[in-house]
Amino acid sequence: MANLAPFLKLSPSPRVRTSPFWPGVVDAGVVSCSVYNHMLLPTQYRSPEEDYRHLKTRVQLWDVSCERQVAVSGRDAADLLSLFFPRSIETMVTGRCYYVPAVDQFGRVLNDPLILKLASDSYWVSIADSDLILWIKGLSAGLGLDVDIHEPDVSPLAVQGPLSARLMERVFGPEVVRLRFFGFDRFGFDHRDYLVSRSGYSRQGGYEIYVDGSENGMTLWRALMDAGHDLDVGPGSPNYTERVEAGLLSFGGDISSKNNPYECGLGKYLDLENADRCLALEPLKRIREQGPERMIRSLSISGPPVPNCQDPWRLSKNGEFAGKVTAATWSWDHNQNVAIAMVEAPYWDAETCLEVELPDATAEATVRSGFFS
Repeated sequence: MANLAPFLKLSPSPRVRTSPFWPGVVDAGVVSCSVYNHMLLPTQYRSPEEDYRHLKTRVQLWDVSCERQVAVSGRDAADLLSLFFPRSIETMVTGRCYYVPAVDQFGRVLNDPLILKLASDSYWVSIADSDLILWIKGLSAGLGLDVDIHEPDVSPLAVQGPLSARLMERVFGPEVVRLRFFGFDRFGFDHRDYLVSRSGYSRQGGYEIYVDGSENGMTLWRALMDAGHDLDVGPGSPNYTERVEAGLLSFGGDISSKNNPYECGLGKYLDLENADRCLALEPLKRIREQGPERMIRSLSISGPPVPNCQDPWRLSKNGEFAGKVTAATWSWDHNQNVAIAMVEAPYWDAETCLEVELPDATAEATVRSGFFS
C-alpha cells in the first residue's frame, strides 16, 4: 500500500478522542499520531532517530491514554476472566500486573493485555487495540454472571527511559523506586493517590501512572516536566525501532485473531494446568502437544535501510512461502535492518536464509536466535 500520510489530514470526530494530556502533547510539538482504541496516540515529536536516542539515554513522558482499562468487579469477576485468560485468575497476587493473552473458545488471540489485580473481586484489564470489552460483556450477559464491567475514566501516562526512576522519585517519593517489575501500588501526589506500576512498552525501564480522573491529567504532566528539566525530560511515544529491536509485539500488527499464543511466543504466560475454567483449555492443550505451525521470529535484513513495514512482506525459500515480515526498520544502534516475522515451521531455525519481498525490491533475510535487545 502506498504511503498516503503526506496527503491525509485527520478530521475531528467524537469517535476519535484526545487524552487528558493532549494540551501538553500539542505544546511539546507532536508531529504525527495514530488511532488506537478510538483515541489519538502520539507517534513522533522530533525526527525518528532523535526520539529513539532520547528514549535510550534520557527520560520521556508518553501519552498512552489509549491503553484503555476494562474494569471488572463483583462476586463472579474471577470466574468471568478465567473463561478467556488461560491461567488461574483467583490465585493471582493482589498488587501485581500479569501479561496474559486473552483467547476465544478456539484458542485464538483476542488481545494481549495486562491484568491488574486490585482486590480479590476487582480487576483492571489494560487492553491493546481492540474492543475486548464487548467480548467480556457478551460472556457476562450470556451466562448471567454477577459482575460489573465498564471503562473507567483512567488514563495511563508512561514515564520511560534510563532516568525514569530519578524523575519518579522526585514527584512520588523514594518508595516508588522500590516497586518490583510488574508490581504496582498507590503513591501520593497533589493530595491524591495514583496507581503506579513498574511497567511499560519499552526495554529502557520505566513506570506507568494510571491517572484516575481526566481533570488531573495536565497537573501531573506539568509536574513531571518541571521536575525533570535537568534530566532533559521530554515527550515521547512507543518507539517503533526500539520495540522491533526488543521484540515487543503489537496486537493487530505482529499478532492477529488468526494466531494462537504458541505461534506468538506467548506460551510461557499460560498455565493450562490451573486454567480449568478456560473455554479454550482443550484446544490449547492440543496445540501445545502438537506444536505450532509457525512462530514469531527475529530477522535481520541485508542491504540499505528499509522503510518501516506498513503491510506484511512475503518471505520465501526457493520460491516456497516461508512466512511474512510484520514489522521492520533500520536500527541505528545495530547499524542494520531489524525485523519481526511470523515464520513457518520448516524455516524458523536460526541462521536460515530467506528472501523477503520489499515494496520495491527483494533482499536476503536471516532468522536470528533471539531479538536484538
